[in-house]
Amino acid sequence: MFYITTTHLLQRLVPGTLVVNDPFWVRNFPEKLLVLDYPDLTPPTAVARDLDTIRAFRDEHGDIILKPLYGAGGAGVFHLPQSDRNLAALHELFIGLSREPLIVQKYLPQIAQGDKRVILVDGEPAGAINRIPGEGETRSNMHVGGRPEKAELTARDREICARIGPLLRERGQVFVGIDVIGDYLTEINVTSPTGIQELERFDGVNVAARIWEAVEARRG
Repeated sequence: MFYITTTHLLQRLVPGTLVVNDPFWVRNFPEKLLVLDYPDLTPPTAVARDLDTIRAFRDEHGDIILKPLYGAGGAGVFHLPQSDRNLAALHELFIGLSREPLIVQKYLPQIAQGDKRVILVDGEPAGAINRIPGEGETRSNMHVGGRPEKAELTARDREICARIGPLLRERGQVFVGIDVIGDYLTEINVTSPTGIQELERFDGVNVAARIWEAVEARRG
């Protein structure tokens, strides 16, 4: 509710204060739910609160990633192979802490080669970095020790950006960071995505300047 309330307050600051991403659509674009609009771009994904549904998903798809729907920074992200016997205990823990459902995705072994963060400005890709998980980790978030590396945009990355870009532009999401593992889109982040400092360091891309140009263009 703190997050939701903040978006309402940000709406009241416009236009007197610059708010880069439209707060209404920040609130209505939950980052782990927006990807459900693009099932052909994403790994198998389910949103559920009941344990039977999550178990059935793992039975169908094998190893899974289980995470809180509104988590951030890699907090509460678990890799649960089919042999792992902690699913029920973790489910009890999550359900005891929150009334929200969980999100479960098919585990992508390509995470070992990194989780690519692609930065989009007004729906167009500005560049990408790769984030390599630390030793013994599944999570690649820099917040929990992921190592950033220089990365190039692939044809698949550009295909994903071309698909989601028009919607982002239409809904006033100027500054967006998407997560791509292998060939799959896993999240569309609209709440102050990380990665622009690393992108500037690796490729010399001034993302902040591009964001400002996009905002000025929208103002006419």
